[in-house]
Amino acid sequence: MERVQGISFGSAMCAKPVGLSRPKQLAYRKTSRKHCSQVFSAAADVESTSAVSEASKEALMLRAIKGESVERPPVWMMRQAGRYMKVYQDLCKKHTTFRERSENVDLSVEITLQPWHAFKPDGVVLFSDILTPLPGMNIPFDIVKGKGPIIDNPIRTMEQVNAMTPLDGEAAVPFVGESLRQVKQAVGNESTVLGFVGAPFTLASYIVEGGSSKNYTHIKKLAYQQPEVLHALLGRLADNIADYCRYQADSGAEVIQIFDSWASHLSPQDFDVFAGPYIKEIIESFRKTHPQVPIILYISGSGGILERMAACNPDVISLDYTVDMLDSLKRLGTGFGIQGNLDPGILFGSKDVIEQRIIELVRQTQSQDVRHVLNLGHGVLVGTPEENVAHYFEVARTVHERL
Repeated sequence: MERVQGISFGSAMCAKPVGLSRPKQLAYRKTSRKHCSQVFSAAADVESTSAVSEASKEALMLRAIKGESVERPPVWMMRQAGRYMKVYQDLCKKHTTFRERSENVDLSVEITLQPWHAFKPDGVVLFSDILTPLPGMNIPFDIVKGKGPIIDNPIRTMEQVNAMTPLDGEAAVPFVGESLRQVKQAVGNESTVLGFVGAPFTLASYIVEGGSSKNYTHIKKLAYQQPEVLHALLGRLADNIADYCRYQADSGAEVIQIFDSWASHLSPQDFDVFAGPYIKEIIESFRKTHPQVPIILYISGSGGILERMAACNPDVISLDYTVDMLDSLKRLGTGFGIQGNLDPGILFGSKDVIEQRIIELVRQTQSQDVRHVLNLGHGVLVGTPEENVAHYFEVARTVHERL
């Protein structure tokens, strides 16, 4: 498989792509800002009249992402299922490990639907973890309370990379597929079911470091001393994660969000080598088989690499809360859907502040005529008052009446 050592995003300068023909260089470098009707035209062209009629019944979030006229932006929250909710905290007293809660179908479905029952968000995201598929690649891990993910045998050699196995979703993580099927059955077309995956660089960070890291010493050492080993690891991860996206979509996920949580710890130049090409590879591979399923890309701390995110060509770019919405739209254009980007800390504020910030954000996106999915610019924080979360959703659902 051809690999890229550099990419030009907009006016950014970087190394020349290696091993690619001139036409492929140009194709890779081109940042697509197609209107949503073009993005989904391939799927739309083959729809029958009855299928089009059925599509009109799609949930608000799907319709908004695909560019249909909607009365308001759809709304959900990253990490909306979980630790800020008392009902979840009570469940944790009986089921004490994260992996039990996320890998037991009954528990995963129950937790996923807790915020749905409480707040009726327009997107319902599966309660799971980006590391969940790793054992299916022959990479065992655990999640230890107070420590986070632990990988006892970090991968740092080519021999270890070669020991990785292709991911068979149904064999390795059947609980993910069954959970998605049950969640979809529960919400029907009243909400959109989201699956999610980790991007190759972020997964590789955990795999090479052996868990969480502050300085990413081991993976950067591997990148600069043995780049061929890291590229081999990233390539295998990209292939497996593309298949994992397909498995989730086939099981009921109607939107897939890619999280590259640690990619912003790379310099822009190294993002072009070790992150961007592999995200793009996943998206292109997935689109070949599932062109009708939108892809959202989220990178925390991404203010310096927005144009590079755009070059990966997702359907929706999810902004974190450290970037200004209007400035971001000037840099990205309006050909992408935009998700975000309220500071999750706002949910500790007064109800008036929450309302004002939501209205301000929606006015900004409407002024630019951009497809918008209202969300936080990061996951909801532990300790966030549930009544403020309820107010966030109530304001969002009625924002068109408050403008």
